[in-house]
Amino acid sequence: MEQLTLQPVNRVEGSVKLPGSKSISNRTLLLAALADGVTEVRDLLASDDTARMLDALQALGVKLEQIGENDWRVHGCGGKFPNKGSAEQPVDLFLGNAGTAFRPLTAALAVSGGHYYLHGVPRMHERPIKDLVDALRQIGCEIEYLQNGGFPPLKISPANVDVSKLIKIRGDVSSQFLTALLMALPLTKQEATIEVVGELISKPYIEITLNLMDQFNVQVARDGWQRFITPDYSYLSPDSGQLNVEGDASSASYFYAAGAIAGKTTVEGVGKNSIQGDIKFLDAIKAMGAEIHPGNTAVLVRKPISGKLKAIDLDCNHIPDAAMTLAMLALFAEDTTTLRNIASWRVKETDRIAAMATELRKVGAIVEEGADYIKITPPEKLTPNAVIDTYDDHRMAMCFSLICLGEKGVPVTINDPKCVNKTFPDYFDKLDTICQR
Repeated sequence: MEQLTLQPVNRVEGSVKLPGSKSISNRTLLLAALADGVTEVRDLLASDDTARMLDALQALGVKLEQIGENDWRVHGCGGKFPNKGSAEQPVDLFLGNAGTAFRPLTAALAVSGGHYYLHGVPRMHERPIKDLVDALRQIGCEIEYLQNGGFPPLKISPANVDVSKLIKIRGDVSSQFLTALLMALPLTKQEATIEVVGELISKPYIEITLNLMDQFNVQVARDGWQRFITPDYSYLSPDSGQLNVEGDASSASYFYAAGAIAGKTTVEGVGKNSIQGDIKFLDAIKAMGAEIHPGNTAVLVRKPISGKLKAIDLDCNHIPDAAMTLAMLALFAEDTTTLRNIASWRVKETDRIAAMATELRKVGAIVEEGADYIKITPPEKLTPNAVIDTYDDHRMAMCFSLICLGEKGVPVTINDPKCVNKTFPDYFDKLDTICQR
């Protein structure tokens, strides 16, 4: 297994330009493909997840042109994918471990009247999709589980779709299920009403979805977070013919944290007016004592004047991905930090609560984990030379890279560092540029 050993770095200082947001990138690619018209997508994230979406769209017959290093011209198909496959030979779509590709494509293809086979890496076949499939079956979609019930891989066949009745979907497992349904229903060109059963988690990701749908001329009405009404018209390319992808606020969290732990950092590409919920990570680290100076397109973060971070007890429903970075900051804080309402961690690229608890203990932390929370008490001194397993999870690798920073920083070895290719292929190079040695 490939390994990367990071030596201690007492101080960080400098600027980092972020890659594009994964959540925005894959939503934008799919909406542009479904729209009527041509859309230029600028500053697209270059990563495994977006590569899987691009490959899938090409397999479905969507014309794509790369017009710059991270810029693509997408020729929309007006809601009708050209390649619909056949019963004997369905369109084969390998989607890796990209949930932001697999879930929305499942819904869009289920109402598209074609034959499709959707599959991924073994971990994707362990990630639940039953709640989305159940919702789609309510409107008549033909979806078959090919291995284990409730999980990919999936076979999708043509169906007679009827959205005249209320569509119910659970909201307490993954917001991607609701996102997928919202994005797909306008393809029916009928008004449809969705009711969310239970508490909707990760609401900021739904806000991203609604914001982007609006930019493609589809306005969704909603009654709080329980009921959504999609209109009886479909997607059009933005009037400008162009959409710029914001820098990834989840990826920004590692560099914000680096500044809070060990000096100061300026993170470019996302600012205080971001449509991404993870920008609220800044509120959390401000509560821990970090200095925050937000601008429109960049944010400066400094460590506390005292040099000491404070523990927090936080409901993290609004920042589920960035909350993982708070678990790292807990190691540098005084007293015990508690992160609550993070049940969605268990159905991500790995069971992130279990994985985080296991690896934090390797560096000396006292950890208590529950179904939807984690409590972290930092050691007086971090254990040096820990070998961190990353579980093929990009965020585990990026989080534990922070162990080497600051006055408490120690050498750490990251197993399988290239798992960051999922969202941030040059992450370790970017981190190195701000390390003062």
